[in-house]
Amino acid sequence: MATSRDYGLGDFDFPRGWFMIGAASEATRIPAAIRYFGKDLVLYRGESGTPYVVDAYCPHMGAHLARNSTSYIVRDGEHVEGESIRCPFHGWRFGTDGACNHIPYSDFIPKAAKLQTYPVIERAGILWLWHDPEGLAPDVELANFGGHYGEPGWVEWKIDYMGDLNSHGIEIVDNMADFGHFVPIHGATDWQYFANDFKEGHLHQYYSAGHRTLTANPEDMLVLDTWYEGPGFLQSEMAGTFDSFIMIANTPVEDGVTRSWHALMVKVHDGSRETTAEDRALALAYQEGSRLAFAQDVEIWANKRACLNPLAIPADGPYGKVRTWYRQFYNPRDKAPEFQARVNGLHVTLDKRPGHKAA
Repeated sequence: MATSRDYGLGDFDFPRGWFMIGAASEATRIPAAIRYFGKDLVLYRGESGTPYVVDAYCPHMGAHLARNSTSYIVRDGEHVEGESIRCPFHGWRFGTDGACNHIPYSDFIPKAAKLQTYPVIERAGILWLWHDPEGLAPDVELANFGGHYGEPGWVEWKIDYMGDLNSHGIEIVDNMADFGHFVPIHGATDWQYFANDFKEGHLHQYYSAGHRTLTANPEDMLVLDTWYEGPGFLQSEMAGTFDSFIMIANTPVEDGVTRSWHALMVKVHDGSRETTAEDRALALAYQEGSRLAFAQDVEIWANKRACLNPLAIPADGPYGKVRTWYRQFYNPRDKAPEFQARVNGLHVTLDKRPGHKAA
């Protein structure tokens, strides 16, 4: 298992950005133990319905806040009170700011009685957590996923858990530049265009080619604009047999271990009518085709060794630029412009459009 230091990414073991931590349904009034970024954490939903994530261990004597079923705190329904969570060991209660706000047997509350908290947003049926090694507040907005979630005519996605991979996130983001894998892995045909556009914290992949399964006719083109807004998740607007919107999330569990999910929304009509059961079945079948395509990548990642330095050739895409772009999230925030300046701009790997050629 290769770590961030092995790849020479920067000062931090884990990156800065918004990351998926599960489906929205996983946050309930029963606190749940989760683990990301090499930390034990607790996820729970307050009485208002708002989800929260805090560090797992009580600063009093180290009890885990979620892993308990026998304490009377749990049995009496006092584990979550309002928006606060109680430790099942001694009943110390912690508010949304992480500070202890009640000790059942003491009026004195030490200032050090505090949990680390993490910004969480529930959006598009998914829980998103902001992680920053410097402990700074978010400096980027969470994506709105094309505005398609809940939009008339679109069938909302389901969440496909793709497994925990012994692969560092950089090996997954490499795919943004990986022109050569689209034919053997994904069934691309009749290439027309492939390029990458580096824009500060965003990285785009522009793609136009035929496809073995995702186009209706042999002469049709599958046209994608695929991008990362930070290191944690991919989005893609896809024009094929049906317009669709793909999301692939990659969240570090440990340094060098990545949890991955896939989801797909499908436009089944123009929004002028009700969505039927047949529409939903069609969308689920289309999502399954997309999941199977992504599973082809996952099988490679699950069985490859770490690639610390790709043996790239001129016909490959710009792996080096992708890795330089990725490094901005593993270094102090004020250094990000240095990495961005080294890669910003359009890099065209292939262009067969009339009157055009690759740069």
